[in-house]
Amino acid sequence: MATDVLCEVDSCSYWATGNRCDATRIYVVTSRNTDEASKSEETDCKTFEKKEDDIIS
Repeated sequence: MATDVLCEVDSCSYWATGNRCDATRIYVVTSRNTDEASKSEETDCKTFEKKEDDIIS
């Protein structure tokens, strides 16, 4: 099992320093446009959760 998952989506709540994914589990599916993926562009990360915007008081 992968222990070092890289991610550049800094708008995700699981994004961590060093472009790391801090989620405990990762869920990836084939995209809606294909039944079987043959390249990364044909997959989608379902683990993504939008990060809450920081509120400055």
